Amino acid sequence: MLLINIVTYSRLQTKQLSSKRILIAFIAIIYSFSLTAQERTFEEDLNYVLNKKFTSADSLAKYVMKYRRDTLKMQTLLKESNQKKYFEGASFANNVLGIYFRDKSKYEKAIDYHKTSLNIAKNIGNDELTTSALNMLGVVYRRMDQVRMALDRHQMALSIAENSDVKSEHITKSITISYNSIGNIYLTLKQYESAEEYFRKALSLEEFIHSKLGLAINYHNIGYTYEAREVFDQALTYYKKSLAYNNEIDSDLGRVICNNSIAQVYLKQGSFQKALELIRTTLTTSVEIGDPYYIAMANISTGWANQELGYYSRALHHLNKGLKIAKENKLQSFEAEAYKHLSNLYASRNNYKEALGYNRLYQEKEEQFLNESNQRYMFDLLTKYDVEKKKAQIELLEKENEIVNIQLEQRNKIFMFIFMFSLLTIAFLVILFRQKKLAGEKRFLSLEQKLLRLQMNPHFIFNSLLSIKLYMLNNDKKSAVAYLDQFSKLIRTILSTSMEKEISLADELKTMQLYVNIENIRLCNEIDYKVSIDESLDLDSIKIPSLTLQPFIENALWHGLSAKDGYKSLNLTVRKDSNDYVEISILDNGIGRERTMKIETEKKKNNTKSIGIALTRERLANFSKNFANMHSLNIIDLYNNNNPSGTQVILKIPVR
Repeated sequence: MLLINIVTYSRLQTKQLSSKRILIAFIAIIYSFSLTAQERTFEEDLNYVLNKKFTSADSLAKYVMKYRRDTLKMQTLLKESNQKKYFEGASFANNVLGIYFRDKSKYEKAIDYHKTSLNIAKNIGNDELTTSALNMLGVVYRRMDQVRMALDRHQMALSIAENSDVKSEHITKSITISYNSIGNIYLTLKQYESAEEYFRKALSLEEFIHSKLGLAINYHNIGYTYEAREVFDQALTYYKKSLAYNNEIDSDLGRVICNNSIAQVYLKQGSFQKALELIRTTLTTSVEIGDPYYIAMANISTGWANQELGYYSRALHHLNKGLKIAKENKLQSFEAEAYKHLSNLYASRNNYKEALGYNRLYQEKEEQFLNESNQRYMFDLLTKYDVEKKKAQIELLEKENEIVNIQLEQRNKIFMFIFMFSLLTIAFLVILFRQKKLAGEKRFLSLEQKLLRLQMNPHFIFNSLLSIKLYMLNNDKKSAVAYLDQFSKLIRTILSTSMEKEISLADELKTMQLYVNIENIRLCNEIDYKVSIDESLDLDSIKIPSLTLQPFIENALWHGLSAKDGYKSLNLTVRKDSNDYVEISILDNGIGRERTMKIETEKKKNNTKSIGIALTRERLANFSKNFANMHSLNIIDLYNNNNPSGTQVILKIPVR
């Protein structure tokens, strides 16, 4: 049953593919609407679209495609878009209205809307809307069996989509629609190898975008190319793949198409009763769907099966019924198919006059599709694009050569000017970069010197030496030696690391341990100093500016803990914050910053802690420039029942 399958899947492209798949080119995200979006009124959606003025077809579809069956709402969108000069909205509305009237078999009206949509889309240069309008025009012309007009539109849509700078899902859908439609036209002209080639192109794209409906359609189409070439086992394999996808998406229409095709293979294999039982289900479902196209298809298939089983009166009833519906709805392909089976029926009853008459009608209809000029036109059109493209490239090269010959001297002058200007610009930028680099290095050295002066301040050195002196006066040589050893190690470490821009975190923690040990001796070992390190960290590979932690520990010791009575604790924690940062926390249970400031104000003490922290911030900022992420430094005042209970410094160091 050759033409039924050709037109059947051509109609699948125009009925199911048009309303469920081609339209999905506009409504790719309608199924992902949230419940809130579904509850919006048309007026809200309309106003939102008119205010946003979306240029993407998918964005438009998200808000207005759910109203596609309501022509009044679509007309309102069209009117408002025209008034507000929202051309994308006007093109979109015209195209949707064209689809609506096409599905009502009002083809001339549909063509008018699609052409208006196409003209607007071309004027604003919107490839998504242009390819949609062209493909929809092609679908209408295919329904009207105007093969050339359909092929022209689909080929133009394919060319625009493939060469578009827009790489959206909508453009991909347009390409699959064009491939599928051209494949169906090849089916109509019985060029099955070429049809299969285009269906497989479409199938590949449908697999890429995971469209189950598209996969169902293309598996069926490929199956038909095998059936037409009488490779029935392969045909059944592809039909059943298509049926499985239609069952997944619960498509009654898809099941009608697939079961009808499977039944036709059974008929060709001689399994007439098996075919009839399957066709009966398609007839019942097609009546429930209510589309004359599929009712005509099912009746003709039922008539064919009954004819093969010798139930001639039933066969005649269904064939005449299918023919009547086809004529009423101008379904010329089904008319031809009905004529063919009626001719065979009357021939089997030895009524050769009627058989000859129906055969003549069948041949006339068949000729409309299969005449040599149509096939030649198909071939010429599909090669025209490549030929014109090559010709245009040759003409462009010739013109460019002429322009090059005329402008060669001028270009050389411009080139020399640009070359000299570029050299001067590069030289200027190099000098500027070096100056900035030198200034940065100078500033860095200045920061290091200032910080070193703060860290090596005379008070610290004097107090340390005084402590050693007291140990010696008290004849506590052991303590004096131990203190001196700690002090010398610290001074040596500070002097050596001050020459480096950065050191490992492991070395920094060792230096801080020496510093705390010395200061703790001066504070009568009252400080409970604890260090906690994340075992997953490789401290030797983590870099940090030298002596970064010293100002914060000094503040904790001498401004937070020294004035506190009772238990005094200082906790230093190192942990992995993320793959990008290491977090260092310095936590003390001292008197807090607020009380410290009051005490120092009363004593009129010259406090350098803010200067040290400010310099440390600058050093960290300069250090972070070598990483993708910046450092962060937070100083948190801790309270217990609104009373100061300490201070926490949280420093995040970038590691990459």
